Amino acid sequence: MAEGPIGLRPRLIEGGVHRDQRGEVRHINAFTFDHVDRCYVVRPARTGEVRGWVGHRRDWKFFLALEGEFRIGVVIPTDWTAPARDLRPDVFRLVAECPAILEVPPGCYAASVAVRPSSALMIFSSGGIHEAASDDFRLPPDYWPLELAAEGPGTAP
Repeated sequence: MAEGPIGLRPRLIEGGVHRDQRGEVRHINAFTFDHVDRCYVVRPARTGEVRGWVGHRRDWKFFLALEGEFRIGVVIPTDWTAPARDLRPDVFRLVAECPAILEVPPGCYAASVAVRPSSALMIFSSGGIHEAASDDFRLPPDYWPLELAAEGPGTAP
């Protein structure tokens, strides 16, 4: 696993939808599992509640909206011991009907918020669960603002 910050930025890996008389196939063919060791699904109890901010210096994270819609905020801190509160998160919109995976490299903090009821977010992660505790940096949910008004699928203001 890499040690951040490593100069990489979050990026959206866009997919597509194929529909015909048999139904629908949603795909993200450009995504590879090179940095994935485990995954989990988050189903928030309510919309509008920020889950995060959690930072990782070594782990990669990949976010995929399985159901509903999410805003994902990403911050690259310049100081891990006391991250500046005036940093502005990049905010990405993930919508289940528009397949896309948000890739967050090591060296970032991330937070999510469900926009629609009954939303589900799959998160892929590098590193085993036994290593997770040593690369887990948590801040209060209101440490940085996570605006609900990001524009368009995958956009960052």
